[in-house]
Amino acid sequence: MMRVFAGIIAVILIAGTLWDAFETMVLPRRVTRRFRVTNIVYRFSWIPWAKCAHIFKAGNRRETFLSFYGPLVLIFLLLVWAVGLVFGFGLLQWAFGSDLTTSGGRFVSFGVDLYMSGTTFFTLGLGDVTPTSTAARVLTVVEAGIGFGTLAVVIGYLPVLYQAFSRREVNISLLDARAGSPPSAVELIRRYMRDYGADELTRLLSGWETWAAELMESHLSYPSLGYFRSQHENQSWLAALTTILDASALVMVGVEGVPPRAARLTFAMARHAAVDLSQVAHTPPTDHIHQRLTEDDFPRLREMLAEAGAPFREGPAAEKKLKELRHLYEPYVHALSHRLLMPLPPWLPADDEVDAWRTSAWENL
Repeated sequence: MMRVFAGIIAVILIAGTLWDAFETMVLPRRVTRRFRVTNIVYRFSWIPWAKCAHIFKAGNRRETFLSFYGPLVLIFLLLVWAVGLVFGFGLLQWAFGSDLTTSGGRFVSFGVDLYMSGTTFFTLGLGDVTPTSTAARVLTVVEAGIGFGTLAVVIGYLPVLYQAFSRREVNISLLDARAGSPPSAVELIRRYMRDYGADELTRLLSGWETWAAELMESHLSYPSLGYFRSQHENQSWLAALTTILDASALVMVGVEGVPPRAARLTFAMARHAAVDLSQVAHTPPTDHIHQRLTEDDFPRLREMLAEAGAPFREGPAAEKKLKELRHLYEPYVHALSHRLLMPLPPWLPADDEVDAWRTSAWENL
């Protein structure tokens, strides 16, 4: 009876582990079920990692420390799956009576079952432990096939993941010269209206609509991408997404000379991405305490845009409408910022701001 119960547990463990790996690496669709091995690993590993990050001051060292988490947790997750499958098949061998023989004729214990399972899963083929019954041979063949298949899927999974990461980062890097470092919505509109005109700004927003759609699709399919950090400390996918939302909101409220059609579409797609990614990260929207844009900032906002030849709409009605638009996405990006330790961009550029492309590490030596 004990072996029957162990066999049932083993089958559940193997099936659950394989299903979790399939959902994580193969299934191109968001998984809403909260109780998953992957979710548990990310939840209980990110919390202590994030707390350790506070040892470092906000800046390059903290970002470097946080950047290790994404790749390392992937390796750890693969290890968890491997341990689950090896233990499950070892338990299943024991449930079938441990029909194994060793080269030295030693007594076959559960430890030998685990050893047999491990060497089979990783296709070592040492031959010092061999199955003697039909059931044991079938289990060995099945486990070897699953082990080989798992390694093949992992090899195919990592390039896809890093290709999606690379595509995400291209536009984030391009944003540096277009919106400052860190990026800000006012600076983005000011530079484009001053140097290129409304048509180029409209085309830019249309391109970022596509980027937001790709961001949502890739990060819903592969949630681990959300933990992958950008190359520079003042860049992140969350900061870029928020900057585009801010800029689209400004244009929708009223920036003279800029038609709001493209901004509406971009705002809708970017807001959709922010909400869905917040759900995937299990970060409910929060009423933020620190306002990124206060009433005292509006005079400077209007002054900067007016200097670029793109006056912002006057009156309290414009400020009210902008506040309503901000309420549609800011609670979600603030929750993601708190969760991922990614600072949100300012609305207005700092007076002493220097673009990242103008700086060099050699200058700081």
